[in-house]
This record gives sequence, C-alpha cells and structure tokens, in this order.
Amino acid sequence: MKKIYGILGVFTVVFILTAIMSPSFLTPYNMERLILRTSLFGIISIGVAFVIITSGIDLSIGSIICLIGCGLPWLLVKMTVPLPLAILIVVTLSLLIGLVHGVLITKLKLQPFVVTLCGLLMYRGITRGFTGDQTQGFGKFFSELRWIGVGKIAVPGVPIDTFGIPVPFFLLLMVAILASIFLNRTIYGRYLLALGCNEQAARYSGINTDRMIILAYIICAAMAGVGGVLFILDG
Repeated sequence: MKKIYGILGVFTVVFILTAIMSPSFLTPYNMERLILRTSLFGIISIGVAFVIITSGIDLSIGSIICLIGCGLPWLLVKMTVPLPLAILIVVTLSLLIGLVHGVLITKLKLQPFVVTLCGLLMYRGITRGFTGDQTQGFGKFFSELRWIGVGKIAVPGVPIDTFGIPVPFFLLLMVAILASIFLNRTIYGRYLLALGCNEQAARYSGINTDRMIILAYIICAAMAGVGGVLFILDG
C-alpha cells in the first residue's frame, strides 16, 4: 500500500507542476484528450501487468498493436470483409499470438525476451507487408464503430461540445474491475499471484505454472489487440 501512495504522490506533484507551467493544461479539451490517451495506455498496461506478475516480459506489445490496429481497417476497407468476421479475425489473432508466446516460453523453455523480441520484428514486418507501408484508416465509413474510440459521454450540466468523458475511459474501468476480480477473487488469479511470488514453490504446491504463464501471455496479447483497435478508431 505504501508503494501505491508513493506513486500517487509523485503523480499528484507532476500534475500540479504541469498545470502551473502550462496554462492550457487544465483546459477542458486537454483534459478530455488526456483521459482518452490514458485510457488507451491503461488498458494495454493492465494486460502487460499479467505478464510482469509472472516475472516475464513482452517486447512485442507495440508490434501487436500495430498489427491489429492496421489489420482491422485493412480487412474492412481494403478487403471488404464483413464487420463481425473482421472482429472475429483480429480477436482470434490476438489470442493466438499470446498462446504461441506462452507455449514457446513454457514448453520449449525459450526466454521471454527472445520470443517476444522475435515477435516484435515479425509482426511489424507482416504489417508492413500487407499494408505496403501505407497508412490505414476507415475514412468516412464505420462511424458507429468509430464511436467506441472517439465517442464521448456527457457530464450533467456541461455541454458535450465543451467536455465529455471519452468512451474508452469506461472500457478502462471495466477492464480494471474485471482484472481486479480475477486476481483477487478467483482461484486462478491467486495461482497467478503465487506464481509471481515464487514459481518453484507454486509448482511444488500443485499449481500448473505452465498453464498460468500461457494464460498471462494470452491476456497480455488480447489487451494489446484491444488497444490496437482503440488506437486506430481514434485515428
């Protein structure tokens, strides 16, 4: 708990100093954009936290975000794939990437640094290949889908044009609550925490540590995929 208070204290000091040094920092527009960007990175960070709990590392996060973020509009706009199928493809791909990472690390005993570094280079290369090094976007299409990334919820008494709470913020809250429940209220969450404290002791106590590590990498890749979709929707 002391660590949390320490981080909160540093955050508060930085926030106050930035507000003093930059007159535009506390403007409604800047606060809105700050909440939006923090929400996107927050969702991704929650996924990364699961890997960190296992004493692992995932260097491929940025490339997964790039692959999924560019892949969705490429499927929808360039390949005219139906929206439900395109969503299914990117979700399945995210989960599959995490599964492959976890299996390579646990079954082949490869180092997480090596596996995810290779993933970083490979996913980036694949993305550059199918996009032809061109930027991707939705143009004027799929406005309903884009609302998830750029939509705002009105604050009572405040005009929506002045300030609104970005939709991704509520997605962040949902992901954070689900992650908290999983880690603190489920047996598998406690297995994961026990694994992070001492993998050998967790294994001797009967916990299937390989399965938990694979699960952590699947969750991490899934959250990176969600982040990639939200980033491209905000583009």
